[in-house]
Amino acid sequence: MKWTDSLDIAIALAEHHPDVDPRYVRFTDLHGWVMALPDFNDEPNRSGEKILEAIQQAWIEEVD
Repeated sequence: MKWTDSLDIAIALAEHHPDVDPRYVRFTDLHGWVMALPDFNDEPNRSGEKILEAIQQAWIEEVD
């Protein structure tokens, strides 16, 4: 997965962090959790606020 795969990342995060409410996740934590996903393979500095927002929004929609 790459940073642009927001839906795939959101699904993986929902599976790896089932007890977390994504509405309250800080972007610094979100960034670290994405980097720690086993299928994630992209550079840490390629993300930004807009990408993290897209991932967070997709995660919120995934768990609702």
